[in-house]
Amino acid sequence: MFLLRATSSTTSPLLLRCRPLPSPKTLALAPASPILPFFLRARPFAAAPSSASAASPRRRAAAVAVAAKSGEGKPPTAGAKRAGEVTAPAAAAAAAGMSASGGGAGGKRTVADVLMGNARAAASKAKKAAPSPKKPRAQPDGAEAEAEAAVAPSPVKTKRASSPAKSLADGTKKRSTSPAKSKGPAAAAQLGGAKENSPSPKRSKTLAAKSDTAPQADGKETTSLTKAEDQAASQPDDKKQKPKPINSSKTEDKNTTLELKKKGSEFDPMAAAYWKPGEPVPFLFLARALDLISNESGRIVITEILSNVFRTVMATTPDDLLATVYLSANRIAAPHEGIELGIGDASVIRALAEAYGRKEEHVKKDLKELGDLGLVAKASRSSQKMMIKPKPLTISRVLSTFRAIAKESGKDSQDKKRNHIKGLLVAATDCEPQYITRLLQSKMRIGLAEKTVQMALGQAAVYSDKKSSPPKVQSPFEEAAKIIKQVYSVLPIYDKIVPALLEVGVWKLPETCKFSIGVPVGPMLAKATKSVSEIIDKFQGLEYTCEYKYDGERAQIHCMEDGTVEIYSRNAERNTGKYPDVVDAVSRFRKPTVKSFVLDCEIVAYDREKQKILPFQILSTRARKGVTINDIKVSVCTFGFDILYINGKPLLQEQLKIRREQHLYNSFEEVPGVFQLATAITSNDLEEIQKFLDTAVNSSCEGLIIKTLDKDATYEPAKRSNNWLKLKKDYMDSIGDSLDLVPIAAFYGRGKRTGVFGSFLLACYDEQNEEYQTICNIGTGFSEQQLEERSSSLRTKVIEKPKAYYRFADTMDPDVWFEPSEVWEVKAADLSISPVHRAANGIVDPSKGISLRFPRLLRLRDDKSPEQATTSEQVADMYRAQKINHGYNQEDEDDD
Repeated sequence: MFLLRATSSTTSPLLLRCRPLPSPKTLALAPASPILPFFLRARPFAAAPSSASAASPRRRAAAVAVAAKSGEGKPPTAGAKRAGEVTAPAAAAAAAGMSASGGGAGGKRTVADVLMGNARAAASKAKKAAPSPKKPRAQPDGAEAEAEAAVAPSPVKTKRASSPAKSLADGTKKRSTSPAKSKGPAAAAQLGGAKENSPSPKRSKTLAAKSDTAPQADGKETTSLTKAEDQAASQPDDKKQKPKPINSSKTEDKNTTLELKKKGSEFDPMAAAYWKPGEPVPFLFLARALDLISNESGRIVITEILSNVFRTVMATTPDDLLATVYLSANRIAAPHEGIELGIGDASVIRALAEAYGRKEEHVKKDLKELGDLGLVAKASRSSQKMMIKPKPLTISRVLSTFRAIAKESGKDSQDKKRNHIKGLLVAATDCEPQYITRLLQSKMRIGLAEKTVQMALGQAAVYSDKKSSPPKVQSPFEEAAKIIKQVYSVLPIYDKIVPALLEVGVWKLPETCKFSIGVPVGPMLAKATKSVSEIIDKFQGLEYTCEYKYDGERAQIHCMEDGTVEIYSRNAERNTGKYPDVVDAVSRFRKPTVKSFVLDCEIVAYDREKQKILPFQILSTRARKGVTINDIKVSVCTFGFDILYINGKPLLQEQLKIRREQHLYNSFEEVPGVFQLATAITSNDLEEIQKFLDTAVNSSCEGLIIKTLDKDATYEPAKRSNNWLKLKKDYMDSIGDSLDLVPIAAFYGRGKRTGVFGSFLLACYDEQNEEYQTICNIGTGFSEQQLEERSSSLRTKVIEKPKAYYRFADTMDPDVWFEPSEVWEVKAADLSISPVHRAANGIVDPSKGISLRFPRLLRLRDDKSPEQATTSEQVADMYRAQKINHGYNQEDEDDD
């Protein structure tokens, strides 16, 4: 007697094996027992396409038909607890199936019938147990589709099964997924794809699988998966449609970049904006624009790009224009407000390391290699993956966070500042970390000067102004830029300029933004001259005055009606804390009738016992902040020479004669050694002026300032005027005025200077092209202490390569390059045409520049920024004015 047992195989989904029973008993395949013994239970298997071992399609179809007929209307018994259990009716169906396929007599239920019934029962069980999908398909055969999904193998296994060779190799180890582990609609979609691509025999080999079509009530057939789902399932994974936010961002970036680079006449603000009108402007928009500017060197192109940025903000979210202007100008507030971030590179490095999960030593190593902490931040962010995308940064949020950083003080203030920085860096993406870091360092490194920001703002205002027509001028854009600069020189605070610009337009801006006490104006400056005779020639027929030129620090004292006193430097920096003794003396030298005033003056170091002016070097030893009167060791005296505001009345448009005689002299009383009026004479006699110059020099002054009194004698803020001339004693022995130059590179020292820089490459500033042009190498005039101090200071400013806005000869090969950061006052014997240096290139000579002969260092000008260095136009003027000595007028290739 033999026992028929259904088993699975790697080569065939169903195999009936015969083996002898342990005892000669007859096996009755009758529905007497509710559950078959374990050896008659069907096992799950992994189907593999093999034509050699597969049963005939005709026999399988007959078996399915018999099973369907015999199992019609017979639900599985309650005892069928597990998928794969064979009930008594299923056993009978299996026996009938065996007979139909040649294993038994016709009409009897065979083992094949039992097994096929078992398959149906398993499918029915899985159908009821399978969870309903989130979005069920509304179709008549949805239940059968769910059942089909319940027994579908996982996508990974389906892919393996689609490769016959791989299935044969892994078939002994991998079995089909049980109904309990089915994956719902996703698995059904995968199964649908597998069915679509697999050969015909494979479909009928799956134990619990159904045909691809199911009969409906009306006799028609419909696919169990919709056509769209079936098509999607049949596609490879890499071709299926998925959300692509990154690609979308790249598309936005590309569109914005292309749009911003257009000329103003072709630019469409709405095409550049990828946010809705009224929404906050993303900081990424500004960061990408700054990145564009960093790759440009032409002032016109840079102005166009920034103008397009401002136009886009004005067209979409005008309220964000103020923040955009501040960040573009590398500021967080007006200079006179004294708001500083107070963040050093060490704090930024630590915050960067904490924000991006790095070690500080690794960040420092990258900084040494890249030379730019902004690039280190960008690289650190790009290598970090975020599980949850943070909320995008906006321009207004970045500016408000910077201001919050500046206001942190007291205990744990540095920790609080770092937390603010980390919040920005974590939320930053793309190139945002680079420019957030640079803004924190106050080093944009892209050659974007504040004057360019003002020109771009004026240009944007012309395009965006729909309220009024421009005046009849040759170039409305140049006129608008001139208005913005002029207004800013009188009222250097964007918080008042930008809202007024949006409200009344650029053409009416001067009527709205006027001089205001408490806001320092840019100081009026003088041009250099070489001799007294030159002064007389220039001011012929005019009345003028000569004043002592004091060797101290330019100051602007503002006294408000409530008695509050503020002192500002020539850069509009708040110096009130540096000179508490001057603040205390105001009540002593102003007359009782004076309620408020703005005084233009010079603060100098003064020896009150000897009643003598001391050199500027003595003044520079005073502490810069937090000075108390009891700690003062260097006394000062204030010398007043002009008044700009008195008792609520601005005096900028008054002639100097009226300002000085009617207001300055009548409003203040001299206090010897504390406050004095500038010593002056009114004369046009050459000999008298020459004697007055000698007296000024003997009184420890630099020389004279000569000013017109009653013609073209208004106060012109932030302008170097022809109506003010300066004459120094050493002008007549050399080139005239000293030059304020910027060190941009250096050469290593040798011999005694080993370990420090031996010489430095200096440059003047070209305002027109906003670039630094080399003018000389300097290695003399340094004491050992000065050389060590300057070398130590500039080592922290070393950069990897020269800036795009440096102009130098190709033969120039310094050992290191510097960030423009310091201003040195330099004296020289002469100026000469040079084929090597690029100062004033094309102004005096069409293809050559101007260089200094025998330059020597006088002092460090910490009261000037690099953009306030001597300009190329001034260098050209000095060259033209000098008495050319033919012995010096030779072209030297070596200007060391």
